[in-house]
Amino acid sequence: MYRPMRWLIEPPPRMRSSAVCSDLWLRYQGFDAATLAPDELADWRDMFDKGRKDSLATPKVGLMKLPRLPGEHRYAVAVREGSDLWLTLWVKRSKKGEFFVMVPRKDPGWDVHTSYHLDGTMHMKSFGHKHVSKKLQPLTDAFKGTEHLGSQMGYARKRIGAICDPADFSGVVEVAPGILGPRDGSVVVDLVEPNCEPLDWLNVVQKEVFRDTVPWVVIRVCS
Repeated sequence: MYRPMRWLIEPPPRMRSSAVCSDLWLRYQGFDAATLAPDELADWRDMFDKGRKDSLATPKVGLMKLPRLPGEHRYAVAVREGSDLWLTLWVKRSKKGEFFVMVPRKDPGWDVHTSYHLDGTMHMKSFGHKHVSKKLQPLTDAFKGTEHLGSQMGYARKRIGAICDPADFSGVVEVAPGILGPRDGSVVVDLVEPNCEPLDWLNVVQKEVFRDTVPWVVIRVCS
């Protein structure tokens, strides 16, 4: 089961040393620090340290400016806290028919996202680098079964400060407080053919299915 790194922004106290956090981040990228050459490990740790330093120094995101575009569908996951609605991620289906899982970050250079293209190519990127690249089934009317677009963890929503405006989205999965946090919870995104169930996942507390287009978009919130 795919379990992405959850401590990229706000690590727990026992893991706040730079070396420990960067080694965990490397594992998330698909590398083992013990197998890298010393110069390669130093480069990766420098990239991690720069990313965290820049992120902490960058102002909060504030209200996301995401104007609705003809033919595009967007589905947000947002945490409700009183009158505040904090954006944690959104799934976009472009007019072209490609899918993107986007995560708000204070540093625009971080640009964490997953993309699933018409020819079936899927990428997971951050800092302009492809960390995961694989081939799934093409996005056509013949789409069958299910394809998994990842499980996202690590929500420091007040530090990021991305405000969700429901008018910018085709649908919003509104999550109660206390489920998603820096060290808790996850959001799982899958594409499925109509009336097909996605892969089983543990501790699902909320599930929304968006049927505007084929394949359908399934978003699950897990504790």
